Amino acid sequence: MPRRISTVRGREFGAGVRAALDQTGMSYRAVARLVGWDFAKLSDLLNGKGGISELDLSRLLGVCRTPLPECKHLHELYRLASEEGWWQIYDGTLPIQLRTLIEHEDAAKALISWHLTVVPGLLQTAEYIRAQVAVWPSILPKDIEPRVAARVARQQILESDRKFTFYIHEYALHLPVGGHDVWIAQLHHLLRMLVRPNIILRVVPAAIGAHAGSTGEFCMLKFEKIEPVVYLDSLNSSLFLEDKASREIYTKVLEALDQVALGQEQSRRLITDIIS
Repeated sequence: MPRRISTVRGREFGAGVRAALDQTGMSYRAVARLVGWDFAKLSDLLNGKGGISELDLSRLLGVCRTPLPECKHLHELYRLASEEGWWQIYDGTLPIQLRTLIEHEDAAKALISWHLTVVPGLLQTAEYIRAQVAVWPSILPKDIEPRVAARVARQQILESDRKFTFYIHEYALHLPVGGHDVWIAQLHHLLRMLVRPNIILRVVPAAIGAHAGSTGEFCMLKFEKIEPVVYLDSLNSSLFLEDKASREIYTKVLEALDQVALGQEQSRRLITDIIS
């Protein structure tokens, strides 16, 4: 295996191998001995330097007693670890837990997102989430509450020291998701969340008309030591963009939104006016 370039797939491969090792309850050195490797070989693998074959990977995962679905997943990542970008397509709708997104959110130092139609997911109340999920195609009634619980639990990331910047179109604030009471409670929740110093919300006013963000919603994740990743989703797919051209295009969109969006205090006043 050649040295891995830092890509979305490559990072998920590394995280998956570490998780397989950790679940054994043994030290990494002990696992290396069982596989018949020098510890340096395992260390090189975990540090992205490669040095193993696919057969080596099978032996390692066998010693770790990694479940078959995860073995298959890691083998697929091994083969494609150096490819930039990742379009993940699902048979039905998005999974309740988006593994790749969660891993990258956890590693990011800052998240900047743009929202056209609804309040940002990380800032949604449980009732707002429930009303939104309930009308999605292909969602069975039994799956609604697990999705609500998973989304609410994910909001714990807001307790970290990461910086969150949300750009949201004014129309999204006026959409009465869940009916009047749920909608107004959601706006009050936004105002409470904006007290936090690591959360910035800026509204793009409807009065400006056409704007750079009209092409669609997205999130940009920024990291300490690697290039940003742009994330987009739909009902049954997730797209991770990490090539230079995509990063530059979406950075320009954010710069354009920054020019037209209301300031933080103006945005708060607008939300307050809607509630009033």
